[in-house]
Amino acid sequence: PRPLPHHTGRQNWLEERSAPPLHRRRNMKYERALDGCELEACSSSDEVRTLSGSMSEALEPSARELGACSPGQKCGAALMRLRSPTAAAGILSFGNVLNYMDRYTVAGVLLDIQHHFKVPDSGAGLLQTVFICSFMVAAPIFGYLGDRFNRKIILSCGIFFWSAVTLLSSFITKEYYWLFVLSRGLVGIGESSYSSISPTIIGDLFTSNKRTIMLSVFYLAIPLGSGLGYILGSSAKDAAGDWHWALRVSPLLGMTAGALILLFVPEPKRGSVDQPSGRIKTRTSWFCDMRALGKNRSYMFSSLASAAVSFATGAFGIWIPQYLFRAQVVQKTAVSCTIQPCSSRDSLIFGAITCVTGLLGVVIGAATTRFCRQKTERADPLVCAVSMLGSAIFICLIFVVAKKSIIGAYVCIFIGETLLFLNWAITADILMYVVIPTRRATAVAFQGFTSHLLGDAGSPYLIGLISDALQKSYATSVLWQFLSLGYALMLCPFVIVLGGMFFLATALFFLDDRDKAEQQ
Repeated sequence: PRPLPHHTGRQNWLEERSAPPLHRRRNMKYERALDGCELEACSSSDEVRTLSGSMSEALEPSARELGACSPGQKCGAALMRLRSPTAAAGILSFGNVLNYMDRYTVAGVLLDIQHHFKVPDSGAGLLQTVFICSFMVAAPIFGYLGDRFNRKIILSCGIFFWSAVTLLSSFITKEYYWLFVLSRGLVGIGESSYSSISPTIIGDLFTSNKRTIMLSVFYLAIPLGSGLGYILGSSAKDAAGDWHWALRVSPLLGMTAGALILLFVPEPKRGSVDQPSGRIKTRTSWFCDMRALGKNRSYMFSSLASAAVSFATGAFGIWIPQYLFRAQVVQKTAVSCTIQPCSSRDSLIFGAITCVTGLLGVVIGAATTRFCRQKTERADPLVCAVSMLGSAIFICLIFVVAKKSIIGAYVCIFIGETLLFLNWAITADILMYVVIPTRRATAVAFQGFTSHLLGDAGSPYLIGLISDALQKSYATSVLWQFLSLGYALMLCPFVIVLGGMFFLATALFFLDDRDKAEQQ
């Protein structure tokens, strides 16, 4: 036994005895505790949970280790509390709301844009098509970067970029419609970085049912942001008397979100919650990742189903307000727009319905899935399939009742959208289950690429093109303008049914693909 030192060295001896063992000190450094002063935290990449306020029992500081804290240390501790996983998910969800709000602000003032630039239905639909095409082309690039570099830096740069471009596009004059179209393409590139990467950060902060809840909140931003885009566009136009002001609000909010991401969103290690005892140390090549994703049947079928959802939501988001306005002109409860600003009532109502149905759909979808998981392990894809098939029925009814009753059409829209929005978060959760963490950003990016390529990249323009072709023989007929757009939109329910079939196919392979991912 080591002899007890004299009283002059007793204090140093007690401090040495209370210190951690040498093998721990070599791998530790002192960091600030969330509530105050010093605590031991692992300096390696294996421990990042201090950002969330959680720590292992072995790392909790004793009373002797804590000293008095200065005001600066207390301020730093308060900032660390704001960097919790829940706060990070909230900030990322806020950014997602702004992404979709900016995307659909243009749809909220589409009638004014058509009159300002003097373009037909196909020209107006081209705005969304160019946006989505640039979005989907950039998505695989950002997916590759998101699996290999700092994700929150990429997110912030993307959100600053699209905010600046949107603000500048509001000053384009009527002679340069091509430049306005080009600006929407650049905005698509900026927003692509956000949509491809941000879900993977949430996936690395949470697991199991909590991850489902947080992804539900995140994907609630799709319908919520879309609805707010209509409301923002219409309200800003009415308040300023000029539709250009609709494009000058979301950029300011976007820059705020970018700053919040830089300051308060942590960069968790990939797979940190999926493997509590360790991390995935190896990384495969991009080609190997793509080959593995191509063989993942659950991933491929759910991606095709997502494309069907995107086809319908893209077409509906652009054309339903116009369709309902033409229905009211046919019923003689409204007059055709000849001078600006045009009526924004239908955009406001449709935006409000989209917000409410988005909230209901995501909440009901998450709750239904959690309940059904107790009955069957295939609950996720089966809930998506049933909701898609039910949605198709009510969307068909919109075009049956719109000519006679606008209120009846709104009721069908409400039910149809609620069922359609059930699957947003569930689809993302399916991907998290069947794809290993180091491939998730690539998987999200290529799912987005597939969804947009086969979905809303072409659906707004295609619907406008079909509508224009049907109008040629009766171009001056108000009734035929209404009917032609309705006939074109009837394509959507059939695509939704096809998406439901793809979700049923996903259910067949879901368990096998999930088990393979867990083994890897």
